[in-house]
Amino acid sequence: MNPALVTRREGAVLILSNNNQAARNALSPEYYYAVMEALRAAGTDASVAAVILTGEGGHFCAGGDLNQLATRREMPLAERRLKLEDLNHLIRAIRDCPKPVIAAVEGAAAGAGLSLAMACDMLVAARSAVFSVAYVKVGLTPDGGATSFLAEFMSRQLLTELCLTGERISGERMHAHGCINRLTEPGQALAQALELARQLAQGPEVATARIKALCRVAHRHSLEQQLALEADHMVEAQGSEESREGIAAFLEKRAPDFARLRGA
Repeated sequence: MNPALVTRREGAVLILSNNNQAARNALSPEYYYAVMEALRAAGTDASVAAVILTGEGGHFCAGGDLNQLATRREMPLAERRLKLEDLNHLIRAIRDCPKPVIAAVEGAAAGAGLSLAMACDMLVAARSAVFSVAYVKVGLTPDGGATSFLAEFMSRQLLTELCLTGERISGERMHAHGCINRLTEPGQALAQALELARQLAQGPEVATARIKALCRVAHRHSLEQQLALEADHMVEAQGSEESREGIAAFLEKRAPDFARLRGA
């Protein structure tokens, strides 16, 4: 039986690929747990500098498995909520992983698949990729943070339209709204995500984690809150070996060697 998650390494980059190809990589409990465990391990593994989430067989993720969702109407409300928390735990695991997490999207990213892609720190997608907040088409409502993530990039009117119509959004339109970092030709999303991840892997490990944390809360904080948090991180960074190496490299007109400090 094929594993729910295919993992492989490309140097310092960990690639986690959904392998439910028969259902266009619909989500499953096995996938949730495997990805959460992989992200937890990557967070403490100095040899991992960045993580890529993608899908096997030409699709990122078709969202929740409707066959499984159909059985939940017979469950008590509390049990339904517990089932839903699996997705929420996965979204939090992406947020809380200190390593940058990049989505590489080909094909469809629909429903919770869109939430999963948008939860990542950066997103690389093919022009031909299709995104959809498709819940309304089956009488459901968005989950996994879909409305929160999309609201960072678009007006309430547009967000409401996309959620109420469930219409497909092209990769090019998502890029125009700022949701996508790199727009690629079909079949090139993973390669471009790897290029971006390798670039990040050259950076300072601890500073990168702190920058990710700052960016995650910037849109929710007041200016005073963000000034205080930035100051906390800067004070710590100024005393680090990473800043010693970075500043010395700048003054000596050479490239910094942050890789040797990983795990130190």
